Amino acid sequence: MTVLIGYLRPHRRTLLIGLVLGLLGSAAGLATPLAAKEIIDSLGDGGFPGRPVAVLVGLVVVGTVISFRQWMMMATLAERIVYEARVSVVRRYFAARVGALTGRPTGELVTRATSDPALLHDAAASVVSLVTNVLGFLATLVLMAVLDPVLLGSTLLAVLLVGAVMVTLLPSIGRAQEAAQASIGELGGTLEGSIRAIRTVKASRAEERQSGRIVAAASEAFRHGLHAAHQAAKVWTVSWTGIQLAIIVILGLGAWRVELGLLEVSSLIAFLLYLFQLMGPATEITQNLTTLQAGMAAAARLRTIDELPTEDFTGPPPDSARPDAVLELRRVTARYAPDGPDAVHEIDLTIPRLGHTAVVGPSGAGKTTLFSLVLRFVEPTSGTLLLDGVPYGSHQVRSRFAYVEQETPLVPGTIRDNLRFTHPDATDEELAAALAAVRLTERVAALPQGLDTPLSATELSGGERQRVALARAVIRTPEVLLLDEATAQLDALTEQALQECVRAQSRTGAVVTIAHRLSTVLDADRIVVLEAGRVRAQGTHAQLLETDDLYRRLVEALRIATPRPLTPAR
Repeated sequence: MTVLIGYLRPHRRTLLIGLVLGLLGSAAGLATPLAAKEIIDSLGDGGFPGRPVAVLVGLVVVGTVISFRQWMMMATLAERIVYEARVSVVRRYFAARVGALTGRPTGELVTRATSDPALLHDAAASVVSLVTNVLGFLATLVLMAVLDPVLLGSTLLAVLLVGAVMVTLLPSIGRAQEAAQASIGELGGTLEGSIRAIRTVKASRAEERQSGRIVAAASEAFRHGLHAAHQAAKVWTVSWTGIQLAIIVILGLGAWRVELGLLEVSSLIAFLLYLFQLMGPATEITQNLTTLQAGMAAAARLRTIDELPTEDFTGPPPDSARPDAVLELRRVTARYAPDGPDAVHEIDLTIPRLGHTAVVGPSGAGKTTLFSLVLRFVEPTSGTLLLDGVPYGSHQVRSRFAYVEQETPLVPGTIRDNLRFTHPDATDEELAAALAAVRLTERVAALPQGLDTPLSATELSGGERQRVALARAVIRTPEVLLLDEATAQLDALTEQALQECVRAQSRTGAVVTIAHRLSTVLDADRIVVLEAGRVRAQGTHAQLLETDDLYRRLVEALRIATPRPLTPAR
């Protein structure tokens, strides 16, 4: 409940106004049976009940206007709370550390931003409605006591019995709702991953197996949802049945008291009207409590998103610091899980301000982890990272670096949107120059809408998409260009164009390349060989061929022509 109140606290003024309006509406409703009693008494006296009728009509009109105003206010508040919760989740996602997000299924993250905030909608209105209904319920009991304490006693007995059963059943609703939402998140994660890998699924003839997994997840969600619905149905049934039985008992008891002359007929009718009015608050209280259980479960799940660790937003290093090395790692160690093995261990590495540095090594050597450290996607467990000789946070380094991922994901939108993703103010001339550098000018010009062609409407190949990502990175010369196997899907001619682009970039800034195809780094100024998370050797291609056995074996495995015969390591 505390977590849910945290979402409601900023809107306490609106909640208070809604509560006052709700109480005024309840007061108008509570006065209606008394006006009806006065009408019946006037008819018994033989007079025309003009004034009581006018009062009754006035109460109905006033109650309707107040209820409408409260309804509109609370509906607006509920939508605003949902909106704010979604905005909070989205902003937390993009402020969170990469590892905190990649460790969760994507579908679950989407559910937290879509389905869970929606459950706060009714819960927000239910808080005010619950208070209003409880006070209206108590006020109705007081007025019923004024009319006939004996009938009230039988009513209270029924209320206590129904309430005891409800208190027993309500916690199970919250548990069932939480399990249902968790299963929906799992379903979303499985479905999202399967759709993303649909080509692999079909190529592996795994459609039936994968759809079976998703259907199983859907069945689990169905089972939990059904259990939650059954629990809510139990509460509703108990509440409704208890009220119906109470009405029957009270009606019989009231008729008997009228016959004995202990109660007027008009008082019995007014009491019964209050009893019927009591059904509304009792039913709504049950519904409010059920809704609050779901809302509290959703709020608790949203709080786990608020607890995601965020990135470092410290200020940039001073501009006066311009050592020869733009980037330096000093005895840096990092792991992906607190109790997991080291992904890299005591890395010492210096990146010069100019030139091309290549990073090679077998799979699992720590090459991509090295880039993740540099970009602060992963935080070191020990050691120091320096930018211009000063420890740095994530945002200032990313504003000065450009990064092309191995999988080269493109964002939804047009080709122009993707090219301008890093620099939204880039001119058309800069876009044209970047496309020319990666030899995409003619291909883009041939598209139906040119740069404004949506990516979803194009059939760009993997290599072409890789070149779009590379063009995005070189629109404005970065201080450091990071390429994670940027030639993986390029043909020989396009790869040659990339090498020319890399050479041009290395003359004005630093280029760091991760390569599995060593042909892309043969002319690098320096090659860093990683093995098992450690720097094994550094040097030029020729030097490493003569001095490092692992590098020589990598070269031999890829059958790259070398400028000199292989010689034994010294």
